[in-house]
Amino acid sequence: MTARSRRAVTLGSAGALVAATLIAGALGAPAASADTAGGKAAYAKDREARGAAVAAARAAKKGIDWKDCPEDWGLAKPIQCGWVTVPLDYAKPYGKQIKLAVDRIGNTGTEKERQGALLYNPGGPGASGLRFPTRVVNKNKLWEKTAKAYDFVGFEPRGVGHSTPISCVDPQEFVKAPKLDPVPDSEADKRAQRKLAAEYAQGCKERSGWMLPHMTTPNTARDLDVIRAALGEKKLNYLGVSYGTYLGAVYATLFPSHVRRMVFDSVVNPSTEKIWYEANLDQDVAFEVRLKDWMTWVAKHDATFHLGDTQKKVYAQWVKLRAEAKKAPFDGVVGPAELVSYFQSAPYYDSTWVAIATNWSKFVAGDRKPLIEAASPDLSDIAGNKASENSNAVYTAVECSDAKWPTSWKKWDRDNTRLHKDHPFMTWANAWMNLPCATWPSKQHQPVEVKTGKGLPKTLIAQATRDAATPYPGAVELHKRLKGSRLITEKDAGSHGITNLANPCLNERVDTYLLTGKVDSRDVTCAPHATPTP
Repeated sequence: MTARSRRAVTLGSAGALVAATLIAGALGAPAASADTAGGKAAYAKDREARGAAVAAARAAKKGIDWKDCPEDWGLAKPIQCGWVTVPLDYAKPYGKQIKLAVDRIGNTGTEKERQGALLYNPGGPGASGLRFPTRVVNKNKLWEKTAKAYDFVGFEPRGVGHSTPISCVDPQEFVKAPKLDPVPDSEADKRAQRKLAAEYAQGCKERSGWMLPHMTTPNTARDLDVIRAALGEKKLNYLGVSYGTYLGAVYATLFPSHVRRMVFDSVVNPSTEKIWYEANLDQDVAFEVRLKDWMTWVAKHDATFHLGDTQKKVYAQWVKLRAEAKKAPFDGVVGPAELVSYFQSAPYYDSTWVAIATNWSKFVAGDRKPLIEAASPDLSDIAGNKASENSNAVYTAVECSDAKWPTSWKKWDRDNTRLHKDHPFMTWANAWMNLPCATWPSKQHQPVEVKTGKGLPKTLIAQATRDAATPYPGAVELHKRLKGSRLITEKDAGSHGITNLANPCLNERVDTYLLTGKVDSRDVTCAPHATPTP
């Protein structure tokens, strides 16, 4: 799953305070069927569920000591920050503990209007949610009504940012450029990339090996439930975007009776057959489609950009640009890999269309500096590079740990060679990004079977039909699995993360659901949000 950082749900568990001692005593009880593989797996899940209840009960009693945020976090008052302690291993709730960073801003309405806390995860895996309360500080019009009713709460998942961060390689080395062209010209090129992927996996073990076995979506979901309990909330209100939808789906499966309101925006396909290898292959096809959508738009505005008046002509300009960078990286830094990383933002977000097309247009006209600067790493940005490397490490650790990946290079080679023929933009870049999972040095688990459990209320799903990062069938699959859910489809649109875009057809329904719990009697199709104009 390709995170925006170019490496591209929430779950929980709580227990009554009175039960904590009984639960702790039960953790050591033997399971009758533990002598079978299936029995051992069920026993492990049972221990983790009990451990999550212990941790949630403990957090509910302790609460969160809210204070002004550390100055270097960039979160000014009235946003407050705090910490929630969770077990590294939920099967051992009294064992090693780790700390998670959280922040909040109180609801803007009256105490009578308040409906609790709304928690947010922006995706990744590996992205921080701490910027969420700034939507209130910055007076984001789309969230004014919801902000009256809810405290906006952000958090950094385990391994991310300030939450016991993990690392796989020196951050300054991680961002150095130019990197190898992701499209191989020979078997030697493939061997070089395979070597880099294996070294990256080994680096994760060397730098963060103690965390790797526990960097899973189910554990992050359990963390989410502990945060819910620490906030004093009986039930969870949650907005998840991208990977945040998978986190939410796993949470809804593990803790269905703990959900109050849940919004899924730009949905990861939760099928166990898709997590995660097949999901990444699906992305490769969708990215090619959306790249050409953008190029069609660029061609429509040829009077502004002068890159060609048809999509094919614009695409030919891309092929030419890529070939030039391959022959001689621009300023010795920007090669094909850097161009793919930069241009990848266009299929992701409509909001980048104008800027990328403008820089590209200037480059072709002779002003090379804007494009080169935009696509180059900034070695002076120590903090930013550290954050990028950390995000990539978490992305890799979670996806490699969540599921078993193919270990046969022949399969990787065959699948990606086949896809590359018609979808060359992202296929090999995505393959190399995920290849560390083929030699992952830590345990790989079986994905959670996402489904509707007892007590799960109605949920809301929002999805654009031409989303590249999380293709539309993922939303359809989640909709099937969560009974009572409603799907809002933004037709003929493809931006990723649509609840934060202006589209009244969608915005009003999200507000209504979060404020009243009501959804339409049937699924809804919305016209696309406004296309950018140069």
